[in-house]
Amino acid sequence: MLGLDALTRPRGDRQYGLRLDTFIRLRWLVVLGQTVTLVGVRWGFNFEFPIWPTLGIVAVSAATNLALRLRYPRPHRLIDPAAGFLLAFDVVELAGLLYFTGGIDNPFFAFFLAPFLISATALAPMTTLLIGLLIVVVVTFLSFFYVPLPWTTPGAINFPLLYRISEWIAMAVQVGFIGIYTWKIAEETRQLSDALAATELVLEREQHLSALDGLAAAAAHELGTPLATIALVVRELERAMPPDASYADDIRLLREQSERCRAILRRIASLGSDEAPFDRLSLSQLLNEVAEPHRNFGIKIDLRLPAERASEPVIARNPGILYGLGNIVENAVDFAKERVMIEADWDADQIELVITDDGPGFADDIINRVGDPYVSWRERDSGAPQGLGLGIFIAKTLLERTGASFSVKNREAPETGAMVRIEWPRAKLALAAKTRAKRGENTTAGAEKERLASEPAAE
Repeated sequence: MLGLDALTRPRGDRQYGLRLDTFIRLRWLVVLGQTVTLVGVRWGFNFEFPIWPTLGIVAVSAATNLALRLRYPRPHRLIDPAAGFLLAFDVVELAGLLYFTGGIDNPFFAFFLAPFLISATALAPMTTLLIGLLIVVVVTFLSFFYVPLPWTTPGAINFPLLYRISEWIAMAVQVGFIGIYTWKIAEETRQLSDALAATELVLEREQHLSALDGLAAAAAHELGTPLATIALVVRELERAMPPDASYADDIRLLREQSERCRAILRRIASLGSDEAPFDRLSLSQLLNEVAEPHRNFGIKIDLRLPAERASEPVIARNPGILYGLGNIVENAVDFAKERVMIEADWDADQIELVITDDGPGFADDIINRVGDPYVSWRERDSGAPQGLGLGIFIAKTLLERTGASFSVKNREAPETGAMVRIEWPRAKLALAAKTRAKRGENTTAGAEKERLASEPAAE
C-alpha cells in the first residue's frame, strides 16, 4: 500500500483512474459477500473445505481496504497504474479463494470478469490488457491445480477434460469480447463528455462577450450622476475664481477632463442603448454577419434568398446560432475549391438553411458519423486527413439547443461537395426574438432616461 504514493501523480495527456472512495465501498461489498458465502457453505451446508486459509485470504483483502481508507482521504483519486495494481490484487485474491474451493469448477469463477469490467470502463487500454492476460494466466493455473470442490456425495467431482477446456475457452473469449466492447462504449462516453465540456466553454465565452455591453452600460449609468455633479461644481468654481488666479489653469484642465469623461460615458451608453435594436435582426442580416469573416480567403460565398422578402424571419441575436453557423461556413470554406453557397428558405412554420461547397465532400466511411465528437477524416484532394470533428460537434450541439435539426450529405453527381441542412421551427425563434426585443426596449428606455436626467446637470 505504501508503494501507491508513487502512483498517484498525474501522468500523460488523458487521465484515467478511479475514485478511491467508490473503489473501497465496492471492495467492502466483495469482502462481505465472500465471508458470508464461505461461512454459509462451510457451516450452513456442512461442506468440507479449507475454511481457515480462505478466510485468511479474505482478511488480507479487508486489511488492504482498511489501510487504503486510513491512508488516503475520501476524495482521493487513484490514477491508472494504482487502480490497475489494486484490480490485479483482487484477481489474485479471487484466484486464491478458488484454489481452495474447486478451481474453475466453482461457479463463482465467473467473478473474474468483475475487475476486468471495471478496468475496461475506467482505465487505460494497456492496463485492461494486462489485467485480462493475468486472468487468463490464473484461469489456466486453476484448470490444473486446485483443491477439489466439496459435494454432498462422497468423493470428488470429476469433470471431463473437454468440459474443462470449454470453461477455459469461454473465459478467454469473454475476457476478449467483453473487454473490447466495454472499453469502446466507455471511451465513446469519455469523448462525448470531453466534447460537451468544450461546448459549454465555447457557449460560456460567447455569452460572456455578449454581456460586456450590458456591463458597460451599467457602469455608464452608475458613473453618470457623480460625474455630472463634478462637472457642475467645476463650472461654478471657474465662474467664481479671479481672472488672475494661480490655479486657473488647473480648474480649466479639470473641467476639460470631466467633459472628456462624460463624452466617453455618453458613447458607452449609446452603445448600450443602440445594441438593443440589433438584438433582433433579419435572417439575411444574420447570414451576412456569419459569412463576412470568411470572404477574404479566395473562396466566393454566395447568399441565395427567396425573391419574396416580405415575410422574412426576424430572429434574436443568439451566440449559439452565430457560432454554430460560423463554424459550419468556416469548414465549408476550408474544403471548397471555388465557391460556397448559403441558401435560405422559410414559410409560416419553418426556417431552412442549406450550406453547400464544391469540395471533395465527406468520405463515405464517416458520413453517417459526422457531428459525433472527434470524427475528423474528411479529405481534401491530397487525401490527407483534415480536421472536421469537435468543431462540427460543437456547432451541431449549439444549433440543436436552439431547436434546430441538423443533417449532412454529399451533393448528387455530377456535382461534388458537402451539403449541410439546418431547419428550425419558425415559432420558436420568433418567440425568442420577441422576448429579446422587449428586453431591448427596456434597455433603450433606461438609457434615454439617463441621458435626459444628466444633460441639465452639465449646463
